[in-house]
Amino acid sequence: MIAMSSKRSRKLVLFFAIYCLLLQEKCTDASVCKENERKALLEFKHSLQAMDLSGNDGLSSWKSEKCCLWLGVRCNSLTGYVEMLDFSFQYWVVAGTISPSLLKLHHLTSLNFNSNDFNGSLIPEFFGSLKKLKLLDLSNANFRGPIPSLLGNLSMLETLRLAGNGRVFNVGKLEWLSHLSRLKEVDLSFTNLSNANDWSHIINHLPLLQKLSLRDCDLPSISSSSVSLTNSSTSLITLDLSDNNLPSFSIYPWLFNVSNNLVSLNLSNNQLKGPIPEAFGNMKAIQHLCLNHNLLNGSISKCIGQLSNLKVLLLAGNSFDGDVLSEAHFSNLIYLKVLDLSYTSLTLKFNSGWIPPFQLNQIKLCSCKLGPHFPDWIRTQVALQTPYLDTRFVDYLDVSASGISDSLAYWFWDSSYSSMYINMSFNQISGTFPNNSIRIKLLDLSSNNFSGPLPHFSLDLGNMGTINLSKNKFIGSVSPICNITNEGILTLIDLSKNLFSGVVPDCFESFQSLTALNLADNSFSGSLPSSLGSLTSLEMLSLRGNKFLGELPSSLQNCTKLKFLDLSDNELSGEIPIWIGQRLSSLVFLSLQGNQFRGRIPHQLCGLKYLQILDLSVNKISGTIPPCLNNFTYMAKKVSLDRRIEHHILYNDLVWFFQVRYVDEALLTWKGTKQRYPQLGLLLAIDLSSNKLTGEIPEELNSLQELVALNLSRNFFTGKILQKIGHLRRLEVLDLSRNNFSGNIPTSLSELTFLSILDLSYNDLSGKIPISTQLQSFDPSSFSHNRGLCGPPISPNCSMVEPPPGKPAVGGEEDCDEFLKWFYTGMGRGFAVGFWGFCSVVFFNRSWRHSYYRYLDNAKDWVYVTFVLLKARLVRRIKALSTSCIR
Repeated sequence: MIAMSSKRSRKLVLFFAIYCLLLQEKCTDASVCKENERKALLEFKHSLQAMDLSGNDGLSSWKSEKCCLWLGVRCNSLTGYVEMLDFSFQYWVVAGTISPSLLKLHHLTSLNFNSNDFNGSLIPEFFGSLKKLKLLDLSNANFRGPIPSLLGNLSMLETLRLAGNGRVFNVGKLEWLSHLSRLKEVDLSFTNLSNANDWSHIINHLPLLQKLSLRDCDLPSISSSSVSLTNSSTSLITLDLSDNNLPSFSIYPWLFNVSNNLVSLNLSNNQLKGPIPEAFGNMKAIQHLCLNHNLLNGSISKCIGQLSNLKVLLLAGNSFDGDVLSEAHFSNLIYLKVLDLSYTSLTLKFNSGWIPPFQLNQIKLCSCKLGPHFPDWIRTQVALQTPYLDTRFVDYLDVSASGISDSLAYWFWDSSYSSMYINMSFNQISGTFPNNSIRIKLLDLSSNNFSGPLPHFSLDLGNMGTINLSKNKFIGSVSPICNITNEGILTLIDLSKNLFSGVVPDCFESFQSLTALNLADNSFSGSLPSSLGSLTSLEMLSLRGNKFLGELPSSLQNCTKLKFLDLSDNELSGEIPIWIGQRLSSLVFLSLQGNQFRGRIPHQLCGLKYLQILDLSVNKISGTIPPCLNNFTYMAKKVSLDRRIEHHILYNDLVWFFQVRYVDEALLTWKGTKQRYPQLGLLLAIDLSSNKLTGEIPEELNSLQELVALNLSRNFFTGKILQKIGHLRRLEVLDLSRNNFSGNIPTSLSELTFLSILDLSYNDLSGKIPISTQLQSFDPSSFSHNRGLCGPPISPNCSMVEPPPGKPAVGGEEDCDEFLKWFYTGMGRGFAVGFWGFCSVVFFNRSWRHSYYRYLDNAKDWVYVTFVLLKARLVRRIKALSTSCIR
């Protein structure tokens, strides 16, 4: 018995060893893959291009025999058959066409082309023949529609993602989707479903569907027939129907029939109206509820407080005017991590000493009514310092524009509140900072009443940071910025509109990631620090309204990414550097207004083809206007509708990111007054006023057809106003006053229908003012101090200077030139005849010659006596005036 047992054991061991050898051999073969599949993959590669960020071939590894080790290829470890093709690489882009050779991969179960570029090609219909596919991901790959209905043959499909292929990706009807009964996830976001009236009906026939995303699809309203079907949709766990303009009457009945197991619901950016229905209180499993940016109003039902599993509540951007939230609304929300009530005008009124049952990671209460005292319950949210592992969000506190007029307690700057996003802007919060260093990620305290010296900041290792302390009452030096530790990445510093003074420290070498630096409207003095040239990532630099002096440091030419440069209202001098036009070619806004710059306008400035605003006014610039200004492409051609100047600073955390939007604010003389423009995209202007410019306006200026404002006033320009100035059809402001322009006002000026400010005063213009509804509506002062002008609005008519009826008017340039030519010719001939005739008579007649000489002697004596008497009389008058002035 023992022998038989031992023999059987040896057989089992031998069988197991042979199986292991076979298994090892198959594993070895699997790395080599099947030859027919290898050839199919090479044929598939032939029609593709794969490039990394450096331009290298991403499929260069597709050469060896071991095709299962090729980039993007996965094989079954036992059989060696290719089962997965995944090209969703973060730093690679695949382009080209997709070969039908994929049909030779008979065991393919996963095909992923997410985030590639197939140049608007159609989705291949042969995809419907890959019968074993379980995952098909074509999202964000630049395909276009329609989606082939043959995809309905993929009966094994569990995951279908076609999102993000543009509005031209027209899906049409979705009947084919109902055949895919094994689907667990469907994502058709950002596609055109406007013709898919059956979408809700089809969804009800997918019994295993757990995740559905139809964001921004132009979904049609749900039909009543879809509402009655409740047999199979209760498996839905995640539902995203945001950005579809769905009305309440359409979505609510269907939603409450499929909501039994919903964990995440996103209905943001729709047309939901009225109060939040009580039925939302029945969603006991819900953890993420997003209803932000709808038309909800009325009171917020306390049913929300019964959702005991809720972690994320987003109600921002609705109209709960006057509603008051109390402790009762939050009594059972013990798991709440994210609360967003921004822009709802809600009032949060809690009893003093209230301790919430939750620990929040994000508090977004912008524009809510929290004041006048700072909410003391925020102190209890110690989770702000330690994010929970089960959350996807970073630390965030936004109580901006919330009516707080309290002083900020020192406990707020304890270490438990460091290293987070803090936005308390647009309040009346006062107080000073503690002496210890404050650790921050993103800090916005702008538009408050903070005072005292600039605090010391530090950044966490690897984190991005922004500091915005503008529009406060900080005083003293800004030298503490030199002590900001270099462990983090500082991207923005805004200390504008404070009471800072002294010299700006020369320590910017440490901030090479800085994209925006704003020190405007303070009392800084001295020269500009040369280390500004170390800010090679800088896109915005504003030093406006200080007392900086001296020439621009040449190191600034290293800031080649600058788009916004405002050095106005200082005491800078020297010539305008030519490197501004040569090196700072990305400039959109350039203002050197109100300084002491001299010399000529360098023609190199014409290289700034993206320039939208050029302000060189109130300087000592001389010479002529460079004729090459027509190279300002953005002023000459209609480039885009949205040309705003702003920065979007992305903050990236390990698990989440959010965006900080920073808008460059410019100060411009617009329509006679200095005005602030936070969004300059639609204002295209040239201001060269109050300088010493001479010469004529170059004809090339007619090419700037998108120009909105042109100010050349208070210079020494001569010549005529451009005859084709009416080609600048978008002009709203034209100021040519206080120059030496002559000639007529061009008739084309009457074609400027948008013109709202016109000033041609204090010139030497003449002729009749052209007739138009626009020109006659201006005040007469717009044409004053031009002695030769006539006609409305400065006089009823020009009858006194017009020729008699029946005679042609002498007003054109050609008639005037012809008249002058004949006039000077006749005058010259008449002078010659008279002169030689007189000389001949005097020469041949002796008595006449003696009489003429006596006449000259008498005339000479008379002139001499008259001159002596006038001189004596003038001396006496000067002495009398001097005596009266002394008295």
